[in-house]
Amino acid sequence: MSALWYTLKEDGHKLVLNLHIQPNASKTEIAGLHGDALKVKVAAPPADHQANDKLLEFLRKSFKVSKSQVVLKHGEHSRQKVVEILDPPIAPETLLA
Repeated sequence: MSALWYTLKEDGHKLVLNLHIQPNASKTEIAGLHGDALKVKVAAPPADHQANDKLLEFLRKSFKVSKSQVVLKHGEHSRQKVVEILDPPIAPETLLA
């Protein structure tokens, strides 16, 4: 199963998320869809990788996975990011619920 903002690969063992990030938000939260991406507001500035770190921490907690299971694949210096989550126990649709 796949939506435009995520793809499940390898029989569900790998989840790839297309994200649009808004740094410097008042709190870290899902803000709905932004085109073909899931928009995430991040309560951290983009300087010194703070927003990336906060984003990965938020995704780890949301999907209940370990730090090693969440990898920023593309977009280290961009608002458009691709994040890979290995063996996610939670369906990506729950982020929008």
